[in-house]
Amino acid sequence: MNHAMGIAIEGLVAVLLLLTIGYCMLLNKRLQRLKADEHSLKATIGELITATEIAERAIGGLKHTVRDVNENLGSQLAAANQMTAQLKHHLAEGDAVVRRLSKIASAARPSAEAQQEAPAPVPAPRTSQARAVAEAAQAFSERRRANGLAA
Repeated sequence: MNHAMGIAIEGLVAVLLLLTIGYCMLLNKRLQRLKADEHSLKATIGELITATEIAERAIGGLKHTVRDVNENLGSQLAAANQMTAQLKHHLAEGDAVVRRLSKIASAARPSAEAQQEAPAPVPAPRTSQARAVAEAAQAFSERRRANGLAA
């Protein structure tokens, strides 16, 4: 029985060694896959680092562009605001001139009563229309000054 027991133990050890070898082979395959995944992960990390550097450069370029655009738009907005103020001033002055001219024109027109009472005008010698307007404006301004209402 001794001999059979030794063979059984030796057989059991051989089976256990075979199982250990099989498990080691399985672990070896898993380790090889893990190493392959490690290499692909390193490649992916390298690509991510490269993409991050490219993105950082692009962001830097965009910041520079935004700064330039901001400076240009700022100066253009300031110029536009200044031009707007000048246009408002010119419009106000133009309105004032139009009001004054309309007052002059309404004062220069004789009223209906004055036309009925006034005798027919004597035809004057022909002068240019511009000269006639200038003389009428001068006469009107003299009348206004006499009344204390200088235009």
